[in-house]
Amino acid sequence: MAKTKTHTRFVCRQCGRVSAMYMGKCPQCNAFDSMVEEVIHDEPVAKGPANVRGLTGRSQPRPISEVSGEAEDRIHLPIGEFARVLGGGIVPGSIVLVSGDPGIGKSTLTLQMAMEMAKVQKVLYVSGEESERQIKMRAVRLASKVGTQRGERSSKSSDDSAVPLPKNLLLVTETNLEVILNHVHESKPDLLIVDSIQTVYLSELDSSAGSVSQVRECSSHLRELAKSSGISVFMIGHVTKEGAIAGPRVLEHIVDTVLYLEGDRFQAYRLLRSVKNRFGATSEVGVFEMREGGMIEVTNPSEAFLAERLINAAGSAIAVTMEGTRPILVEVQGLTSPTQFGNARRTPNGVDFNRLLLITAVLTRRVGLKLSEHDVFVNVVGGIQIDEPAADLAIAAAIASSWRDVPIRAEAVLIGEIGLAGELRMPGQMVARLKEAQKLGFKTAIVPKAIRKGDEYPKGIEIVEVRSLDQALDAAFKKEK
Repeated sequence: MAKTKTHTRFVCRQCGRVSAMYMGKCPQCNAFDSMVEEVIHDEPVAKGPANVRGLTGRSQPRPISEVSGEAEDRIHLPIGEFARVLGGGIVPGSIVLVSGDPGIGKSTLTLQMAMEMAKVQKVLYVSGEESERQIKMRAVRLASKVGTQRGERSSKSSDDSAVPLPKNLLLVTETNLEVILNHVHESKPDLLIVDSIQTVYLSELDSSAGSVSQVRECSSHLRELAKSSGISVFMIGHVTKEGAIAGPRVLEHIVDTVLYLEGDRFQAYRLLRSVKNRFGATSEVGVFEMREGGMIEVTNPSEAFLAERLINAAGSAIAVTMEGTRPILVEVQGLTSPTQFGNARRTPNGVDFNRLLLITAVLTRRVGLKLSEHDVFVNVVGGIQIDEPAADLAIAAAIASSWRDVPIRAEAVLIGEIGLAGELRMPGQMVARLKEAQKLGFKTAIVPKAIRKGDEYPKGIEIVEVRSLDQALDAAFKKEK
């Protein structure tokens, strides 16, 4: 009888690089202390037909011209913001990874989705972190609050039977993947939710749950289940202290869609961002508000972010940022204060620190603002993070407005990227940005002068085209007619 050989190897949790010995720093991704030990059992090669592990085990090559090219119907998801990020709905047989910081609302959002989908499908919710009673208590709270918001009569009684819950939502607490797959074959659900992938393990592997090998193999088994049976699988994933998804990088390659739930824990708004999507646009964003009744959709995020705006306040400017295909208007606040120490501080909240340094340097050198003697603070209202350079002009205008103590025109939005020479450059999707600003009642848009004319600008909003930052600030500080 052939013997099973055992050997040890080390795998990087960040990039998946394999090494025969431990290294404190991964030479591929330069991550420190990311090498973890794996014990590998080499099974003897059996003579005769091999057991094929794959999606069906009976795949046959055929010409691409004979493959059906019809688009598969998506499953309607009643949560519109969630469906928007997924690309229009749930694709049968897809596998989706939902990740985010602890306490940000991942389990709440997926449970809300499960309760909505259980009205038309059979849903199996597998939890490795909470008991069935804990999930039931949260489901009762969500259902009772939703009923109250819809105008239904709510009962303050502790009797759970007074709150209607979908009967097609099945709960199970399990971490052994073999047992989970048995539950799937017995119950035959249309939607499977695993909370979380870091708690699931295969008994045939010696490593503990959450290790590189366990996460990789368990996610591979769930992918094969989704592709072979047509069951849609949603997995919840943990993140590291750096904000990356815990486990090997190959986990993000295995799944079809990767979603991040972002937001400040001290703010009410949450952003569900798509960073990978094989069935839709990437970088799409859905906006939610965390309330007592769960995650509530924000269908008009621009209006929500500008609801508490103080008109004609110095240091406030309106930027139009693109989140995927959606334009969002946000308020950018700037504050300058004489420094009390030798070195002036630069404190951003919601914008990149290096981008803030670049903008303040251009304002100092090209516009003549003496910011070297002032502390500069920049804040994006609502807890949203702006990464695109199209908000440079709004950030610069907010800082200049605070330094001069002169308010910017209340009806104006500022869109443009700032270069090191003080010139303004045209960002993409300008027409969509201007239409969103016009819809919210803004009358003026200060934009870079277009060298190549593309789509026609919308009517009903005054377009002020400028070439430099100096001209843009002059236009922004003009009094309204």
